[in-house]
Amino acid sequence: MYQEMIEGKTILVTGGTGSFGKCFTNYLLEHYNPKKIIIYSRDEFKQFQMADHLKKYEDKLRFFIGDVRDLERLRRAFRGVDYVIHAAALKQVPSCEYNPNEAIKTNIHGAMNVIEAALDSGVKRVVALSTDKAVNPVNLYGGTKLVSDKLFVAANSYVGDSDLCFSVVRYGNVAGSRGSVIPFFSHKIQEGEQELPITDNRMTRFWISLPEGVELVLKALKEAQGGETFISKLPSFKVTDLAEAMLPGCKKKEIGIREGEKLHEVMITAEDAPTTYEFDKYFIIYPQMVFNERMKAEPKGKKVPEGFVYSSGNNQDWLTVEQIQKKLKQDVMAE
Repeated sequence: MYQEMIEGKTILVTGGTGSFGKCFTNYLLEHYNPKKIIIYSRDEFKQFQMADHLKKYEDKLRFFIGDVRDLERLRRAFRGVDYVIHAAALKQVPSCEYNPNEAIKTNIHGAMNVIEAALDSGVKRVVALSTDKAVNPVNLYGGTKLVSDKLFVAANSYVGDSDLCFSVVRYGNVAGSRGSVIPFFSHKIQEGEQELPITDNRMTRFWISLPEGVELVLKALKEAQGGETFISKLPSFKVTDLAEAMLPGCKKKEIGIREGEKLHEVMITAEDAPTTYEFDKYFIIYPQMVFNERMKAEPKGKKVPEGFVYSSGNNQDWLTVEQIQKKLKQDVMAE
């Protein structure tokens, strides 16, 4: 489906040694024929591990030690690059609260640097990864990602007559990713716990796997005209049902919601609804402000109703305990 788009292209992934970067790189190398994939990140040991894991593809892989805070290093890395996937960020909510300056430097200043380097380097497409926490943010991490999203949308005003296009993809915690509830529960179970802590019995989340996240990024690379935010249609689950799926018959202790945590993941707000359109498998939020001719194209899809909100709490698609167990085997244990 994306063969022509990827064939012979050079793709750079910031934060490329993270969960998404590894899955994205592996998927492209297995299914397509890119000219080169550049992994841009700070951790030399993670790069060594990734290079060793993908040794059979070493002729198509390059590893750049660098920080998105370093504009000159980004400019050097972006030379000859066709597509940039911006996945680098400080993501842990408590860490960002305790180190706000560092979160701002990476998540906001880093976004600005990626934009500047792309504008200066002949890059054709930039897709930035966002999060549900950027929607009506209640913590600093979400606040920095909201600013980052706005920066990438507005960056389309600077592209002039070039082919460069900036867009955003948004999803919540990936199933089984570091810091999410699945590995937390798994650790408790491995320690022999028979009671699992639930912050709030009403809590819900969307379910997205890493391959589904990769698919959304590829869709944005192919279809974006500039400034869109792409959001997958996903099933929801109750955290209490997740606990039951992972440890059947377990006791559940409600311990109270954590600082900076929401009851439900919200992807689209009522304020977004006037510029949101629905497709078979995803939504697109089109920018409210139009910055260039490409962005004036008539939106496709079906306009969502006035006041529409897309939340894990008001979703029409819900996973049962049995379906969660099946997805745990498919999406988490298989990785």
